[in-house]
Amino acid sequence: MASLENRETGSHKQSQTLSSSPMRLSGKILTAKTQSFVVQTKRTETILLQIAFSFGLGSTWRFPYLCHQNGGGDFILLYFLLLLLFGIPLLYMEMVMGQWLRVDSVRIWKHLVPLLGGLGYVSMLVCSIVSVYNSVIISWGFYYLSNSFYHPLPWTQCPELNVTGLSCVRTVPHQYFWYETTLNAAVSIEEGSEQLVLTLTVGTLGTWLLLFIIIVTGLKLSMPLLIITIFIPFILLLALLVRCFFLEGAATGLKHMVTIERSSWTSLDLWHQAGGHVLYSLGLGLGTTINICSCKAGSSNYVLVVLLVAMANLATSLVATAIIFMVLGLWITTSGHACVEKSVLLVKDMVKTGVLPKNVNPPPDVLLLPPLDYLKWIDSLPEQLKYKVMQASSSCSIEVLSKKFMQGPGLAFPAFSQAISTLPGASFWAFLFFLVLLLIQLTTLVKIVESIVHPIHNAMSTIRKQQPTLLPVVICLGGFLGSIVFTSRSGSYIVSLLDEILVPLTLFIIAVLQNGTLAWVYGAYRFREEMYSELGRLLWSSCPFLWCYVTMPGLLALLSVCLVHLYRKVPPHYIAWNSSIGQEVEQPYLQSTLGWITFLSVVALLPIPIYPLQRWWYLQDHVANDPFEKLLSKKSVVPTKPSDWPKYHLAKPSFQERKSENSLVRSSVARESNPDPECQEDATWSRRTGSYSGFSLPFVSSLPSSAVSISLPTSKQGSAPSTGVNSERRKTKEENLHTKFAP
Repeated sequence: MASLENRETGSHKQSQTLSSSPMRLSGKILTAKTQSFVVQTKRTETILLQIAFSFGLGSTWRFPYLCHQNGGGDFILLYFLLLLLFGIPLLYMEMVMGQWLRVDSVRIWKHLVPLLGGLGYVSMLVCSIVSVYNSVIISWGFYYLSNSFYHPLPWTQCPELNVTGLSCVRTVPHQYFWYETTLNAAVSIEEGSEQLVLTLTVGTLGTWLLLFIIIVTGLKLSMPLLIITIFIPFILLLALLVRCFFLEGAATGLKHMVTIERSSWTSLDLWHQAGGHVLYSLGLGLGTTINICSCKAGSSNYVLVVLLVAMANLATSLVATAIIFMVLGLWITTSGHACVEKSVLLVKDMVKTGVLPKNVNPPPDVLLLPPLDYLKWIDSLPEQLKYKVMQASSSCSIEVLSKKFMQGPGLAFPAFSQAISTLPGASFWAFLFFLVLLLIQLTTLVKIVESIVHPIHNAMSTIRKQQPTLLPVVICLGGFLGSIVFTSRSGSYIVSLLDEILVPLTLFIIAVLQNGTLAWVYGAYRFREEMYSELGRLLWSSCPFLWCYVTMPGLLALLSVCLVHLYRKVPPHYIAWNSSIGQEVEQPYLQSTLGWITFLSVVALLPIPIYPLQRWWYLQDHVANDPFEKLLSKKSVVPTKPSDWPKYHLAKPSFQERKSENSLVRSSVARESNPDPECQEDATWSRRTGSYSGFSLPFVSSLPSSAVSISLPTSKQGSAPSTGVNSERRKTKEENLHTKFAP
């Protein structure tokens, strides 16, 4: 009976197991599908973030005016060439490094080569410089957005306050609105720096308040908002492009855009600005790409992602530039005699309809005289009639304009406002366009500021836990105070100084040091082996060759060009506004101004030599405090430079074994490495030593299995004690090693 009962009980349990196995199997399949969906969503989000970042940083604002300044087609061709040779390989390098080590832009260089750990801090300082003047560019957009509620749009006609001067009819109203109304621009960079423009100051304050709210509350761009941020601007640009094809003189502008003159390739300005914009537009050297990729799931095909980001950036830049060049073609074609003829016809119509008195009728031979005579006739009218005649004049320039018309960094705002004013319901389209433009600029600026906040939070976990809002308050307040100088009457000239000279110079130096660190100090081919052992796939085979023999020499050459451009006998110039004649003029930078650029460059690069000196100081102090540790350290040999490390794997664990080991410490490491909640799920240090220290060598997977990984002595500050699985796993590993190598 007992055996029968046991059999019945066993059969009952077996039936329950068989009946529940399909449910368990379906649950596992559902879990696997959910995990796969989450990973794929994060991969898509990473790509969209990269594209949105590159959109706002230079595609719609910076690329068009640099292209116009440097000959149109020559700049586009050279930019495309440098993008292929330098931009794509360096962007690929930063993406792969971020996915490989899963740490922020400061710790990543400490792990690769501790002596060059200051590179991350240099990137943070450059991010600070870029953020302060980009916040003012956003305030320009705020001003245009606030004026888009008026009908008619205020930039389509001369203002009512200007009833004595004729500078508005000397140029197009859109350019006049930009320099006189928006910027209230001074004559030169040396004048007007103490006079703030109230509207721009308030707009900059609002920008930093928005940044503070976004960072403190942890607001993130959802997938739908990211898609809107990317596709809506592109759709609006395509709509403006189609409309501009029907403008008068559009063909002239496009012809100038694609014209290539071989003689201009000898210009240092062309090479300096094209190479600088490759780094600027993709965010290379700023650390933003590393931070984005370290917080999201990596792609299965990095080459495809890099090509997609680079081509999307280039396509947006070309569309925006084509719109602006067609608007320039309109301004050039309708200037001079053509503008006088249209204005005279409008004035005569107003006289016939009785809007103007008959004594205001233009002279009969005015069309046979130079355009300046028409201005003299307007100036001879009574004051009460002068403004009415100016309003009756066409939206064009009385004076003859050249192909270099409107060269300053604000070219995009007057050109886009002119293109929008040609659309039906212009006020609505102006509001929508500048709102979307502000959104993509804010997306870029948020990522730049996060590249400053998050590495500091990672290094100061106590401040993050006890006072989480303290650091954002300090950074945003400091950013606003630093931005005030750009809201002065000469602020746009200072923006041009930093954007065209200081930032490209520092980005070239950072890119040279980063590329040299990875390619020659750490080793490009060794890095390729490490990536295969960690991620289970090989890098793009051409990358090690490009990093060693193409990008590195090319970056050194471009850096030399940048230094020659800055310190040549003929100083570089900037575009200033002369309100008396209503035209742009070229002004050379003073030597004292260029001296400030040298000073700021040196200050930004100081962390590179300071960090190894600080590391040496703490090591010396630690050895002095612990004299017996020196004797113990002689028992083992630690590689002190990359050339001493083995190049090939002698006993390499499989990818699955390494993956399972990393999964044991993922949760604890995630909390230590990144405060961002998005980064906690995926962040893991694949090169983590027993306990992290800023002065520890990274764990090298290419070491033979018989080698013992030993960290350098830590500083007085020490590192946070490891807890949980981390400490148990380290103890087990040490016991196994001692047992294995015991005499």
